[in-house]
Amino acid sequence: MTRRSIGIIVNGVTGRMGYRQHLVRSLLAIRESGGVRLPDGATVVPHLVLVGRSETKLREIADRHGLTDWTTDLTAALARDDVEIYFDAQVTQQREKAIRQAIEAGKHIYTEKPLAEDTAAALDLARAANAAGIRTGVVQDKLFLPGLRKLKRLLDGGFFGQVLSVRGDFGYWVFEGDWQPAQRPSWNYRSEDGGGIVVDMFPHWHYVLAELFGEVRSVSATIATHIPQRVDEAGRTYPATADDAAYAVFELAGGVIAQLNSSWCVRVHRDELVEFQVDGTQGSAVAGLRRCRVQHRAVTPKPVWNPDLPATDDFRAQWTEVPDNEDFDNGFKVQWEAFLRHVVADEPFPWDFLAGARGVQLAELGLVSAREGRRVEIPELSL
Repeated sequence: MTRRSIGIIVNGVTGRMGYRQHLVRSLLAIRESGGVRLPDGATVVPHLVLVGRSETKLREIADRHGLTDWTTDLTAALARDDVEIYFDAQVTQQREKAIRQAIEAGKHIYTEKPLAEDTAAALDLARAANAAGIRTGVVQDKLFLPGLRKLKRLLDGGFFGQVLSVRGDFGYWVFEGDWQPAQRPSWNYRSEDGGGIVVDMFPHWHYVLAELFGEVRSVSATIATHIPQRVDEAGRTYPATADDAAYAVFELAGGVIAQLNSSWCVRVHRDELVEFQVDGTQGSAVAGLRRCRVQHRAVTPKPVWNPDLPATDDFRAQWTEVPDNEDFDNGFKVQWEAFLRHVVADEPFPWDFLAGARGVQLAELGLVSAREGRRVEIPELSL
């Protein structure tokens, strides 16, 4: 059996997402499993070149995992002939410049979202990569979550009949950093550093809605900075200049209406940190990160509104669990494997830079909608 190595620069590996999801749970897990199996029976195994700004942090991570190839010099790493793929998990403000370097170096590129800080820059990157003939990909991990894969199975099987609406709730309470440490980095709450929940979450909502229910045609959004002051990692108080909550209605092709709330200022009273309820003429479903429950038209109960009597129905018990029916691997790892097969074996990979630019566009126009207090239509993007 043929076994080949593929060099991958992992830039931003010292950050939370770069380390936990992409290095440990994806690339190292792929290596430990023997590599990615290709259609011809061969396997491809990642050789990792860790890149970051802190020599101390890079050395500590490399030593922890038995890795030896790391550097603080991105230019030198991109100049190497034994590297084929560049991956970026840096903060958004650093991403565009590094990706342009990778395009100029002729590397295939996979990156965290958002692709860039604005739509024009994201489209420019997509066009430059296309002109250079390189393969691109943007992380769209929510599509590979067990709950949403079960939801996709229901859609493909015609369970819902005509889909009418989608209602989603995402979020949790992120501590302010004074009496308990915050669970998210402080730059998330500074717009000048690329923070904000719209920039973070609307690219996710774009691909979830477009892949499952239809292209987004318009957005109406209201945003807020509910917590105006927070405390950073060094214990310093700073003004929160970015939005920490967003309440939006999206109109989709085909007439589906989606209402999604995103907040870092909400205490969780649901089964999972994100849940989507989909209602259709023939049935409904509630999907989270892992679980998915359904209620078909034929077994839908007949609630009657009566505020003068206590409710006696156990509404949650009236729903049925959708079985796994398969083993669900880590979503980041699954998409990494798909991108490696795309690069090496020319398998299809629809989540390219143009798809990433559409996510940036939705975030940008969502902010326009909130700022101007109006519904904003979403024009089609093309190279």
